[in-house]
Amino acid sequence: MKTEVQRFGTTTAELLRLTEWLSQAACTHVAMESTSVYWKPVFNLLEGSFEVVLANAWHIKAVPGRKTDVKDCEWIADLLAHGLIRASFIPPPPIRDLRDLTRYRKSLVRDRVKANNRVHTLLETANLKLANVVSDVLGVSGRAMLDALAAGETDPEHLAKLARGSLIPKVKPLAEALCGRFTSHHAFLLGQMLTQLDPLAGLIARCDVRILEVAKPFEPEIQRLQTIVGVGRRAAEVLVSEIGVDMSQFSTAGHLASWARSCPGNHESAGKRRSVGTGTGNNWLRTVLLECAWAAAHTPARVTWTHNSDASVSVEDRNEPGSPWPTASWSSPTTCSAMVWTSTIWEPITLTGSTPPS
Repeated sequence: MKTEVQRFGTTTAELLRLTEWLSQAACTHVAMESTSVYWKPVFNLLEGSFEVVLANAWHIKAVPGRKTDVKDCEWIADLLAHGLIRASFIPPPPIRDLRDLTRYRKSLVRDRVKANNRVHTLLETANLKLANVVSDVLGVSGRAMLDALAAGETDPEHLAKLARGSLIPKVKPLAEALCGRFTSHHAFLLGQMLTQLDPLAGLIARCDVRILEVAKPFEPEIQRLQTIVGVGRRAAEVLVSEIGVDMSQFSTAGHLASWARSCPGNHESAGKRRSVGTGTGNNWLRTVLLECAWAAAHTPARVTWTHNSDASVSVEDRNEPGSPWPTASWSSPTTCSAMVWTSTIWEPITLTGSTPPS
């Protein structure tokens, strides 16, 4: 096997020269190590001309004490030649574009949460217990009061009268909550914090619009994902952006769960199984999966009936675990599918008849 080593820069011109050199050498496969985001420019220029294999750096570590850039590239090439590199999952460009947008939106949302928390902390520092009365301090009523506070208004009675909607009957508790030690120092800080919040809200709104446009080709998959209890529109967009829509990349559902690091690993030695963690994986995906699981755990079980006739039926009902049969009604014989609770899990069943089972 012939080995040739050549060094290239990272500018576009240098990467194009790399592409030309690989083509002249009749290369068909290229292996590279994933390091932060530095692999992306190389991958983007090579993916249309070669079969690019992106390797997890942890999986291809060489012998310790013998590390140089040249030795690393020779080692990776040798592993590729022997088929010992497990390629990382890289979705197609449209999915990657959607992923960039959803991750950027998540970063903006986190920034907004931090700014919200600063406002709450400042109010507590000034002994204003607004959060004890108002569920959303930055809602319509709360924001009006905060704007007045930032403008220098400190009269609790006047501030309480800014309440709107369901908070109008709570004027007295609001006045008590807004009685504190709010100084000009607090007013300045609050004004700065509110000024920071408005642009973040605008950026998130523009991101939502752009994501809707980019996600249009995947709308059927997004709608299907939303049929899962606990999965909303934003969560479905993130799931599509992180795992794509081509499930042939994952041989089984267990394989996908393992790749997402949503299940523990195996560590068995001498007949003993030891406790191991789930490992480090895609934190963006893991975060949204945990959020969906939390939402599903706090959602009453939903029972959906699907029918094979035009009978007049009740489409949806809810029941709690422990209730053996969901209630439903139909006006003519039909076949229905449902999920029922069997002591530990929900299982699908098929019912046929003119009345529900007793």
